[in-house]
Amino acid sequence: MAPLKAYDKKKKETWGVCIFIVAIDLDEVTFTFTELLKSISISVCTFFQFLKEVDVNMDTVSTKVDSTVSRLKKKYDVLLALYHKFERTCGLIYLEQPSSEISAELSSVLVLKNYWITFLLAKGKVLQMEDDLVISFQLLLCVLDYFIKLSPPAMLKEPYKSAVTAVTVNGSTRTPRRGQNRSTRTSKQVDTDTKVIEILCKEHDCNLDEVKNVYFTSFIPFLNSMGIVASNGLPEVEVLSKEYNELYLKNKDIDARLFLDHDETLQPDVIACSQLERTPRKNNPDEEINVILPQTPVRAAMNTIQQLIMILNSAADKPSDTLIAYFNNCTVNPKDSILKRVESLGHIFKKKFAEAVGQGCAEIGSQRYILGVRLYYRVMESMLKSEEQRLSVHNFSKLLNDNIFHTSLLACALEVVMSTYVRTASQNDGSSAETDLSFPWILNVFDLKAFDFYKVIESFIKVEPSLTRDMIKHLERCEHRIMESLAWQSDSPLFDLIKQSKEREGQTDQPEPASTLNVPLQHNHTAADLYLSPVRSPKKKASGHPHSATSNPDAQPAASSQSQKPQKSTSLSLFYKKVYLLAYNRLHTLFFRLLSEHPDLEPLIWTLFQHTLQNEYELMRDRHLDQIMMCSMYGICKVKNVDLRFKIIVSAYKELLNTNQETFKRVLIREEQYDSIIVFYNLVFMQKLKTNILQYASNRPPTLSPIPHVPRSPYQFSTSPRRVPAGNNIYISPLKSPYKFSDGFQSPTKMTPRSRILVSIGESFGTSEKFQKINQMVCNSERQLKRGAEVSDAPKPLKRLRFDIEGQDEADGSKHLPQESKFQQKLAEMTSTRTRMQKQKLNDGNDTSASEEK
Repeated sequence: MAPLKAYDKKKKETWGVCIFIVAIDLDEVTFTFTELLKSISISVCTFFQFLKEVDVNMDTVSTKVDSTVSRLKKKYDVLLALYHKFERTCGLIYLEQPSSEISAELSSVLVLKNYWITFLLAKGKVLQMEDDLVISFQLLLCVLDYFIKLSPPAMLKEPYKSAVTAVTVNGSTRTPRRGQNRSTRTSKQVDTDTKVIEILCKEHDCNLDEVKNVYFTSFIPFLNSMGIVASNGLPEVEVLSKEYNELYLKNKDIDARLFLDHDETLQPDVIACSQLERTPRKNNPDEEINVILPQTPVRAAMNTIQQLIMILNSAADKPSDTLIAYFNNCTVNPKDSILKRVESLGHIFKKKFAEAVGQGCAEIGSQRYILGVRLYYRVMESMLKSEEQRLSVHNFSKLLNDNIFHTSLLACALEVVMSTYVRTASQNDGSSAETDLSFPWILNVFDLKAFDFYKVIESFIKVEPSLTRDMIKHLERCEHRIMESLAWQSDSPLFDLIKQSKEREGQTDQPEPASTLNVPLQHNHTAADLYLSPVRSPKKKASGHPHSATSNPDAQPAASSQSQKPQKSTSLSLFYKKVYLLAYNRLHTLFFRLLSEHPDLEPLIWTLFQHTLQNEYELMRDRHLDQIMMCSMYGICKVKNVDLRFKIIVSAYKELLNTNQETFKRVLIREEQYDSIIVFYNLVFMQKLKTNILQYASNRPPTLSPIPHVPRSPYQFSTSPRRVPAGNNIYISPLKSPYKFSDGFQSPTKMTPRSRILVSIGESFGTSEKFQKINQMVCNSERQLKRGAEVSDAPKPLKRLRFDIEGQDEADGSKHLPQESKFQQKLAEMTSTRTRMQKQKLNDGNDTSASEEK
């Protein structure tokens, strides 16, 4: 009976996961996430793991579901970390067995329940961004402070007992306040009620001013909105629970009240538990300890914030005397424009922060902006000192009057601050956890182009020696994201620079020639070089123009002569060198995991990859560097008859650090139409580059691109270790596409025999019958598209391409009765897919058994 029960349980879990996926995709969620977990008797962690297993074919889970799961996981991680911290903290505050004079109404269980539900309600009402660990924890301290001051001293341990006794003697908490106006009551609280919150902040390494800010700008308004007054005593648990229940049903996610019951659906797995080690308590409050405390998520966040505050303690939120002196030395004094810019951007930042986090958190945004401004002025002064020593000049008028430079520098300072505070509970596992305030949020706030922002990053790191390792790693990751995709967005100034570069010496000139690849990347440039770029004169032929932009740092752009050709851009040249280096490193990492037995292929793949970036850079527009990398790898393997399926490539790719499934699940095809990486390869990449790819199969292959010289990171930090993925033998289904191939794309019917071998199909290249089937499929899809176009001009969205078992296609199991709902159809499709997966696993098991018997 045991195997049967296990089978029934697995079947139930499978149905639950399928229902969840379909409901999210169709926006028909009629249940909460906790209700689903309860109905199939599964924990959050197990559910997420099982969902990952269901998506083994990379087509079952859409990016929409991925996004929903990511949000749920981040919220769960934050709640789990906060509950562990809450439980431990209450153990340090309350006596386990208080004296008999304490009434049963104030039992520890009831108190904990009251505390936790009040916090959950406050968190839900105050914060729109519920995965913010820092503000959530500060809010938790406010709740603890409020309830501690309402508790009888006999229930409390020291030092809270003495603090509450002192407050009671002063009469600030126990005295009715209905006769006082709000301003009198608030001022009295500030004078006499801060003892408890001071103790809490000291115990948890929290900044007192920040917690006070949360208390008065967010927590007090929450209490007032709930009609809770301190003099009335403890709020009723039932009332609070009813309010929270409405919030929970509205959000349809996790019922965090179940943490109090240690409900099995919210229990973490063993790994999660090991990351939540309890922090030891000091034996003596006055005794300094030297042991290193375990880095729980909350402790790690508080420590990082304290490091930042220590760095900025000596900094001012206005220009120093040294900066004023630099301003006065300028041809055009930039002081007024700098101050006005800081003020205007401050209003924008505060507004956008409140919109993202919660309207009650506007003042918290102001606090963080002030920290950013301090860092901005500090780094600006360091940059100018460095430039003065390098160039022996004192007049930096052009740089200091450059709006983009200042906006980028301030944005970089704020990104350091934001990344320090916006820390998630799962960040200590090495994953790149993101929140609503994560990069590139700051670029959108300031309407700043990513390519302009990138120019300041390296100089920022070099001149600010106090940045922690985490801060530097974060800025380096921001730089990588810009090079991967953000700088390649349609509205990026990068494309204009490339166009100007081609016009400089005619169409033969390239953004950065391949011949420079094996030259070590020199990190002797500064932000001034990049923002004042172009600064390098073109090669002198017979120009007759002795003066260049480099002769005077504050010279105006070269408009002095109609005949002078545009100067070469330092920023573009450096950008391409960095992109090449990043591209090769990514390719080498993926290649090592997939093709280490074919070392001769790496230089070929790199040559195709580099050629595409240099000559077919339009393929990068609104796309990702890794998409070109995977297509280059697949194309070379195809033409060299090396059996490497796209499924295997993406399986290995998604195991790399800092990758996103959307990179291969949702690729731009054309005009805001998206599909999978394999559709992009067949309809766009291969069509554009097939002539070049086929050269690698000829007797005269293209000249190989030099391997980039790989230096140590300019920030002197080694890369993080990467996991080695499991190699599953999974196949790719035949391509089905409703696109009209007449619009710039060739159908397989129009391809030459040589170019046909480049097409990605689910079966190996072989008999003509297979291509006849493909041709028939394409023709059918063209006819369907034409019939659809007669009804409506709007193109129908593409189906996601499925990486199915060989011999199957995405139509399997998709025939439905006319009366079936979309929900039923979707569920039937998923059930069919799951059934095929189970059969394949069973067949694999039988094959293994048969081979062992032999």
